[in-house]
Amino acid sequence: MTFTTRPELKGTYGMVASTHWMASAVGMRLLERGGNAFDAAAAMGFVLHVVEPHLNGPFGDMPALIRPAGAAEPTVVCGQGTAPAGATIAHYKAEGLDLIPGSGLLATVIPGAFDAWMLILRDHGQLPLRDVLEPAIHYARSGHPMLPRVAATIAGLADFFRTEWPTSAATWLPGDNVPAADALFCNPALADMWERVLTEAEAETSRPAQIDAARRASSQGFIAEAIDTYLQTACVMDAAGGRRKGVLTGEDMAGWQATYEAPLSTTTNGMTVWKAGAWTQGPSLLQSLNVLDGLDIDPRDTANFAHLVTETIKLSMADREAYYGDPKFRDLPIERLLSKDYADQRRAQITGEASLTLRPGAVPGYEAWADAAVARSLKTNIPGPSVGAGEPTMAHLTERRGDTVHIDVVDRWGNMISATPSGGWLQSSPAIPGLGVPLNSRAQMFWLQDGLATSLAPGHRPRTTLSPSMAEYEDATRMAFGTPGGDQQDQWQVIFLMRLLHQGLDLQAAIDAPLFHTGHLQASFYPRNLKAGHLTIEPSAGADAVEALRGRGHQVELSEPWAIGRLTAVTRSPSGLMRGAATPRLMQAYAIGR
Repeated sequence: MTFTTRPELKGTYGMVASTHWMASAVGMRLLERGGNAFDAAAAMGFVLHVVEPHLNGPFGDMPALIRPAGAAEPTVVCGQGTAPAGATIAHYKAEGLDLIPGSGLLATVIPGAFDAWMLILRDHGQLPLRDVLEPAIHYARSGHPMLPRVAATIAGLADFFRTEWPTSAATWLPGDNVPAADALFCNPALADMWERVLTEAEAETSRPAQIDAARRASSQGFIAEAIDTYLQTACVMDAAGGRRKGVLTGEDMAGWQATYEAPLSTTTNGMTVWKAGAWTQGPSLLQSLNVLDGLDIDPRDTANFAHLVTETIKLSMADREAYYGDPKFRDLPIERLLSKDYADQRRAQITGEASLTLRPGAVPGYEAWADAAVARSLKTNIPGPSVGAGEPTMAHLTERRGDTVHIDVVDRWGNMISATPSGGWLQSSPAIPGLGVPLNSRAQMFWLQDGLATSLAPGHRPRTTLSPSMAEYEDATRMAFGTPGGDQQDQWQVIFLMRLLHQGLDLQAAIDAPLFHTGHLQASFYPRNLKAGHLTIEPSAGADAVEALRGRGHQVELSEPWAIGRLTAVTRSPSGLMRGAATPRLMQAYAIGR
């Protein structure tokens, strides 16, 4: 069902939704204590670092869309750190690499999540920093129930941690034991880190000064010093099968801060949808909406709906691979890619059969980028949906990619946030001694080839998969929504929007309906494979639809029941009516309103 609440009723505070029930409960508690959406979301984010360490961490990445009450449109918060000064193609090539490994120390960029949360809190929150951090500190120090998936991840890496990443063994194998599922698990080093941040922050008197002091502790103080000291000598095994040192330094961290940006947008069926820029994959959702706008979409015709959406996604993802990157350094053709006439051109390429090649659109002046994308896809094209990837002897790492979490909050005043924290997974790199958490591995989304939109270069942002969203209906109802899922994030979100707009479902029904996604794209994660014609779909789509899709040439893979996507969403109407919904998949996400 969809949860609803009205602000004129006594005791109304807001609506929260996240991918873990403990985070949602903490978010509601912050709203009840007088906090706003931004306070609640930040507290939720820090709790998610503790309870889902296989999916996100404080040294990861975090783009967000924020919309203060009364704002005409959202603002993007960029918590995506950049490549360090030493991260050059020449250096990585000298290390014997053709791809950036999916784990280890060369995979990291400057941590961004913590500073992004601090920026949001300083400029838009209202509670003291201690109120925001204390729930996460409590769960880190006193313990939280270990999720079975976290316990399984640690168990699968236990021997590797002991032999190759001993600092991770010290964190994740207390007493040299694999933690049991559902048992209380503590991370005292992480609690100590946040307590020290608070101690240094509270030496200042004003709230803004305290938050700025917390930012300095991370980027220039004891946290940066601990990372710098460790990386000066650490030389550890990575997913490419070698022991290598990293290039991140304390100087890199001191020179970066989270920033604000304007969003990109499009309008479809009267709904305006906003996304972050082309340093994320977010514009691919806007491109897909533009193409689908001219097609006869009926989600009740499952086979045709899945075919049209999948073929549309293949086109927008091919453009993502060819043309997206950091717009601060590259002249990207985003205006052309989001134009309606370009959508007309791409729509004409969709037929009744599944396409089996990567097809970036023709953009004059950018032919070299499109040709390079096609050439890469031919080297990494894996036939069939179930073939393994990566060096078999390194399966303990190549098959241990992390995922992501998501947060949506709207408060009684109308403030709204959609945030997608990720990176810093426990399986991404060794835990930093004394801090209890690892660095991120987002650098794996760069290419070690000169002249591309996503070529590795110091100071550049990797083209991340993280993709929070906001939208507004014709009646001025506002929505924040999103999902974890790597390359699948905007695929599941476009399906969600199509069901809202073309099937008339409410939030919960649209989330619950059968989901699908394609692997027919250049994967963002090491080893960067493309699975030609691939389509994974939930069995609830029906056997007839599955056979019809196979008849059109899709390489269909049936997922387990209720296994795809972790969508959440919240809305607020002009009257103040708030709604929220969260996926039942994995039985972990929750929407709470009061």
